[in-house]
Amino acid sequence: MATLKVPATVPAVADDCEQLRKAFEGWGTNEELIISILGHRDAAQRRAIRRAYAEKYGQELLRSITDEISGDFEGRDPVDAGPGGARRGARQRGRQEVAAREPGARGDRVRAQLFAVRQAYHDRFKHSLEEDVAAHATGDFRKLLVPLVTAYRYEGQEVNTRLAHSEAKILHEKIHHKYSDDEIIRILTTRSKAQLLATFNYYNDEYGHRINKDLKADPKDEFLQTLRAVIRCFTCPERYFEKVARQAIAGLGTDENALTRVITTRAEVDLKLIAEAYQKRNSVPLERAVAGDTSGDYERLLLALLGQE
Repeated sequence: MATLKVPATVPAVADDCEQLRKAFEGWGTNEELIISILGHRDAAQRRAIRRAYAEKYGQELLRSITDEISGDFEGRDPVDAGPGGARRGARQRGRQEVAAREPGARGDRVRAQLFAVRQAYHDRFKHSLEEDVAAHATGDFRKLLVPLVTAYRYEGQEVNTRLAHSEAKILHEKIHHKYSDDEIIRILTTRSKAQLLATFNYYNDEYGHRINKDLKADPKDEFLQTLRAVIRCFTCPERYFEKVARQAIAGLGTDENALTRVITTRAEVDLKLIAEAYQKRNSVPLERAVAGDTSGDYERLLLALLGQE
């Protein structure tokens, strides 16, 4: 499901650090060399390179990249991007709120990945992710987002069918009574992925349609948008991220932040499924759409993460 291509024989971390240092030296920057390394290493390997680079040269790798590179490619490096990894823009208003909507789309190791995101965010910005989310969100929106980023969910496959049936009824009742209800937040932020999928299936069987059909779309209601996004991330993450990528590419301009987030954080998870969903929905390969909407080193980096040589 991943598109990231890592060499069968990966060079030593010290060798990668030396090559990156050479890429930054001199009058110009060797962007192709940077992409050939960082675009073909997984998250753990990039973290090792980052640590070793700082120890050997006394400078943060991210700082070296920022100092040497400009334009769309600047800040798009995958050094600290992984499945849900914290990124440079994450602390800006709204960015962490978008990332917090996707807790169920991070694969089977949600708990460990969320902890890693929070740790990386703290190390990078000297703030807790929860603190910044709470500062930028309000009302029921905040009541939903903070538990999402702090959730310590059970990750097993066991399902309580009686509980799933009863909570499907609770969700139906509360959605039709009012969306902003503590019971909805409690269920979505505490139950395991397997348990939630069972609840959503019971909802579909009992009421003849999926739960998101009752959560009417309203672009002015952030809380409602988040409820829909959370549920879609649990039930069909590839379709959710296909839509994010499609909307980022559509129109006259490109939403580089959204497009970057999808490709850099899903390249090791399910980007192949997202690309398949994109082609099915738009009759155009995702890599062709990316190539047609981006340029230069930024384009080459995204295509490398998409598995294109």
